[in-house]
Amino acid sequence: METQPQILTDIMSLAQQSWDVAEGWARSPAAWSQFALIALAFALAFWLSRRLRPILERLLTPPPEQDTLIAKARRFALQYVPLLFPLLAFVLTDVGENITRSVFGTGAVIAFGNRLILLIAVRIWVKSVVRDPFLKVLGRYLLLPIAALHTFGLLGLATAKLEATVIPLGNLSFSLLFLARFAIVGGVVFWLGRWSNAQSTALIQGQTDMRPATRELASKAAEILIFGVAFLLLMNIMGISLTSLAVLGGAIGVGLGFGLQKIASNFISGVILLIEGQATVGDYVELDGGEAGTIVKMTARAAILETFDGRWIVVPNEDFITTRVVNFSDSGSANRYEAPFSVSYDTDITKVPALIEAAVAGLDFVLDAPDGPDCELRGFGDSGVDFAVEFWVNGIDDGKNKFTPQVLMTIWTTLKAHGIEIPYPHRVVEIKGPAGALPV
Repeated sequence: METQPQILTDIMSLAQQSWDVAEGWARSPAAWSQFALIALAFALAFWLSRRLRPILERLLTPPPEQDTLIAKARRFALQYVPLLFPLLAFVLTDVGENITRSVFGTGAVIAFGNRLILLIAVRIWVKSVVRDPFLKVLGRYLLLPIAALHTFGLLGLATAKLEATVIPLGNLSFSLLFLARFAIVGGVVFWLGRWSNAQSTALIQGQTDMRPATRELASKAAEILIFGVAFLLLMNIMGISLTSLAVLGGAIGVGLGFGLQKIASNFISGVILLIEGQATVGDYVELDGGEAGTIVKMTARAAILETFDGRWIVVPNEDFITTRVVNFSDSGSANRYEAPFSVSYDTDITKVPALIEAAVAGLDFVLDAPDGPDCELRGFGDSGVDFAVEFWVNGIDDGKNKFTPQVLMTIWTTLKAHGIEIPYPHRVVEIKGPAGALPV
């Protein structure tokens, strides 16, 4: 045995101890009675859960259309119904443990049964209860192994091994146990932070009395506050002094000075946009580079523009600060458009403005304020007299495909109804010289 690796020696020692415990239980009438109580508790818990689960599901399932606080609480409790079996089994085995300890003075087998029930409960929780992907990964790769080690009494040994394994990191050193605790606690804390942020964002976005820019600013401020508190809470739980993060802060500062300066610039630009409210979610904007679309989302780094053909354009926040931006829908203001047309030179052009203005004013989407339709003479073209009618609407004429076509159709109908010709391009050819000179 002296030539064997230490890990192999430890495994053989654990196997021998487990064999001795199993052999002792096999020869003990008290252990037999406890095994019988465990089997009885499991069978009774399984029978009770089969009977009670449909009743609980019926009581906890609210109507689909209900969205009240009580309905949400019922749905939350409903997802934990699969844990009914291990809960009943734990209660029954706990009663059996009290009985065996009072009769035989021992309850080691019952205690093992309780730990086995805990392992079953963790597995059911990971498989059937949890819906969040992060919590599923955390449960599958951390909670289940921990519960399995606890069930077979190996958790203390594994903890000691992790504590003894130290990873040096410059002037600092961490044990594997510290890193494992940090991963678990940090994951749970920041998951709670993410959940709290989602709830606060939904609450803030539901305040329709606030301006969109104010809602976005409040959401971002709440997000920074929540994750800042989560970070400080994590440092406090793990016993890490904030002064020890000075070196890390210096490294981050150097990174910001070099590779991360664009990210920092976009973040600060996003905060400025939210504070000033010059562009926010729902606005239709056109950038200096020609990109145009409706802002559907604003993140810490960029704004997402959705074009009228369904494409998304990711625009860094810095572009809204350093370049020229045209906002067509700031604060829901009206927008002015024009529809050009031409009439024949044979037309009495003095009658055209009044006819077109009256016809366009009759459209339900054309506004009377800040100004009604205005038909103007624009020039004398090659084929006809050029006019254009200006009109105001609420909203955006999406690529000249929403309001302008209806206005042009109204112009066409009005001109036709009054016998006014809409010219088409034509040329007059003048031939000089005697007709006989033309080739046949």
